[in-house]
Amino acid sequence: MTDATTTGSPAKVTVADSPESVLRRVFGYEALRPMQARVIENVLAGQDALAIMPTGSGKSMCYQLPALLWDGLTVVVSPLISLMEDQVSQLRELGAPAVFLNSTLDYQTYRRTMDRVREGAVKLLYVAPETLLRPETLVLLEQSRVVCLAIDEAHCISAWGHDFRPEYRQLSTVRERFPHAVCIALTATATPRVQQDIQRSLGIAQTDTFVASFDRENLFLAAQPRVNGLQQVLHFLDEHREESG
Repeated sequence: MTDATTTGSPAKVTVADSPESVLRRVFGYEALRPMQARVIENVLAGQDALAIMPTGSGKSMCYQLPALLWDGLTVVVSPLISLMEDQVSQLRELGAPAVFLNSTLDYQTYRRTMDRVREGAVKLLYVAPETLLRPETLVLLEQSRVVCLAIDEAHCISAWGHDFRPEYRQLSTVRERFPHAVCIALTATATPRVQQDIQRSLGIAQTDTFVASFDRENLFLAAQPRVNGLQQVLHFLDEHREESG
């Protein structure tokens, strides 16, 4: 069981910090990727965002960086316990005040984590949608200064998606409960129909929707007629002996 209340050295982010300085000092990067920069600029201006970006493109940075700049709490909705625990662990190693609430915590740790959120000692709170929708969690958030609602795997909102979850659909009620909080929805999988459904459910405008290219220049597909399968494979491997991928 991971203690959700333990953090590393304080990130020491102040309201005077710029996105660039926090990116370098906390995360260790010199520059954002173009799509990350566009989304972050939008949300730091107080606008909602729907970001459709491929796996590995750094979607989590789109809410983690603003969360460390804002004076308040960012609530991150994540569907998997393992995923939220991994992200919280990584953030704590960087010195960021992040915690999670889920069923792996014992009673005392759960209550201690809630107290830290209530006291304003936390910047990022990770929860599953089921946990977020509980009355006690909503009361906790009403006692806190929620500045952002970040919804990971947002395609789960849509009944037209491949991984629909009814609890995700109910997140629109949380959105209505905190109308002044910026909403960031993120997914790597969204057909145009699913995209429109997410927009309608969360009230995100088309002008606040960002769709990255899914073209991977380092990947290609090729097909050849099979003549002698084993020999063809061995010949191919020999030709590309010094290459990776």
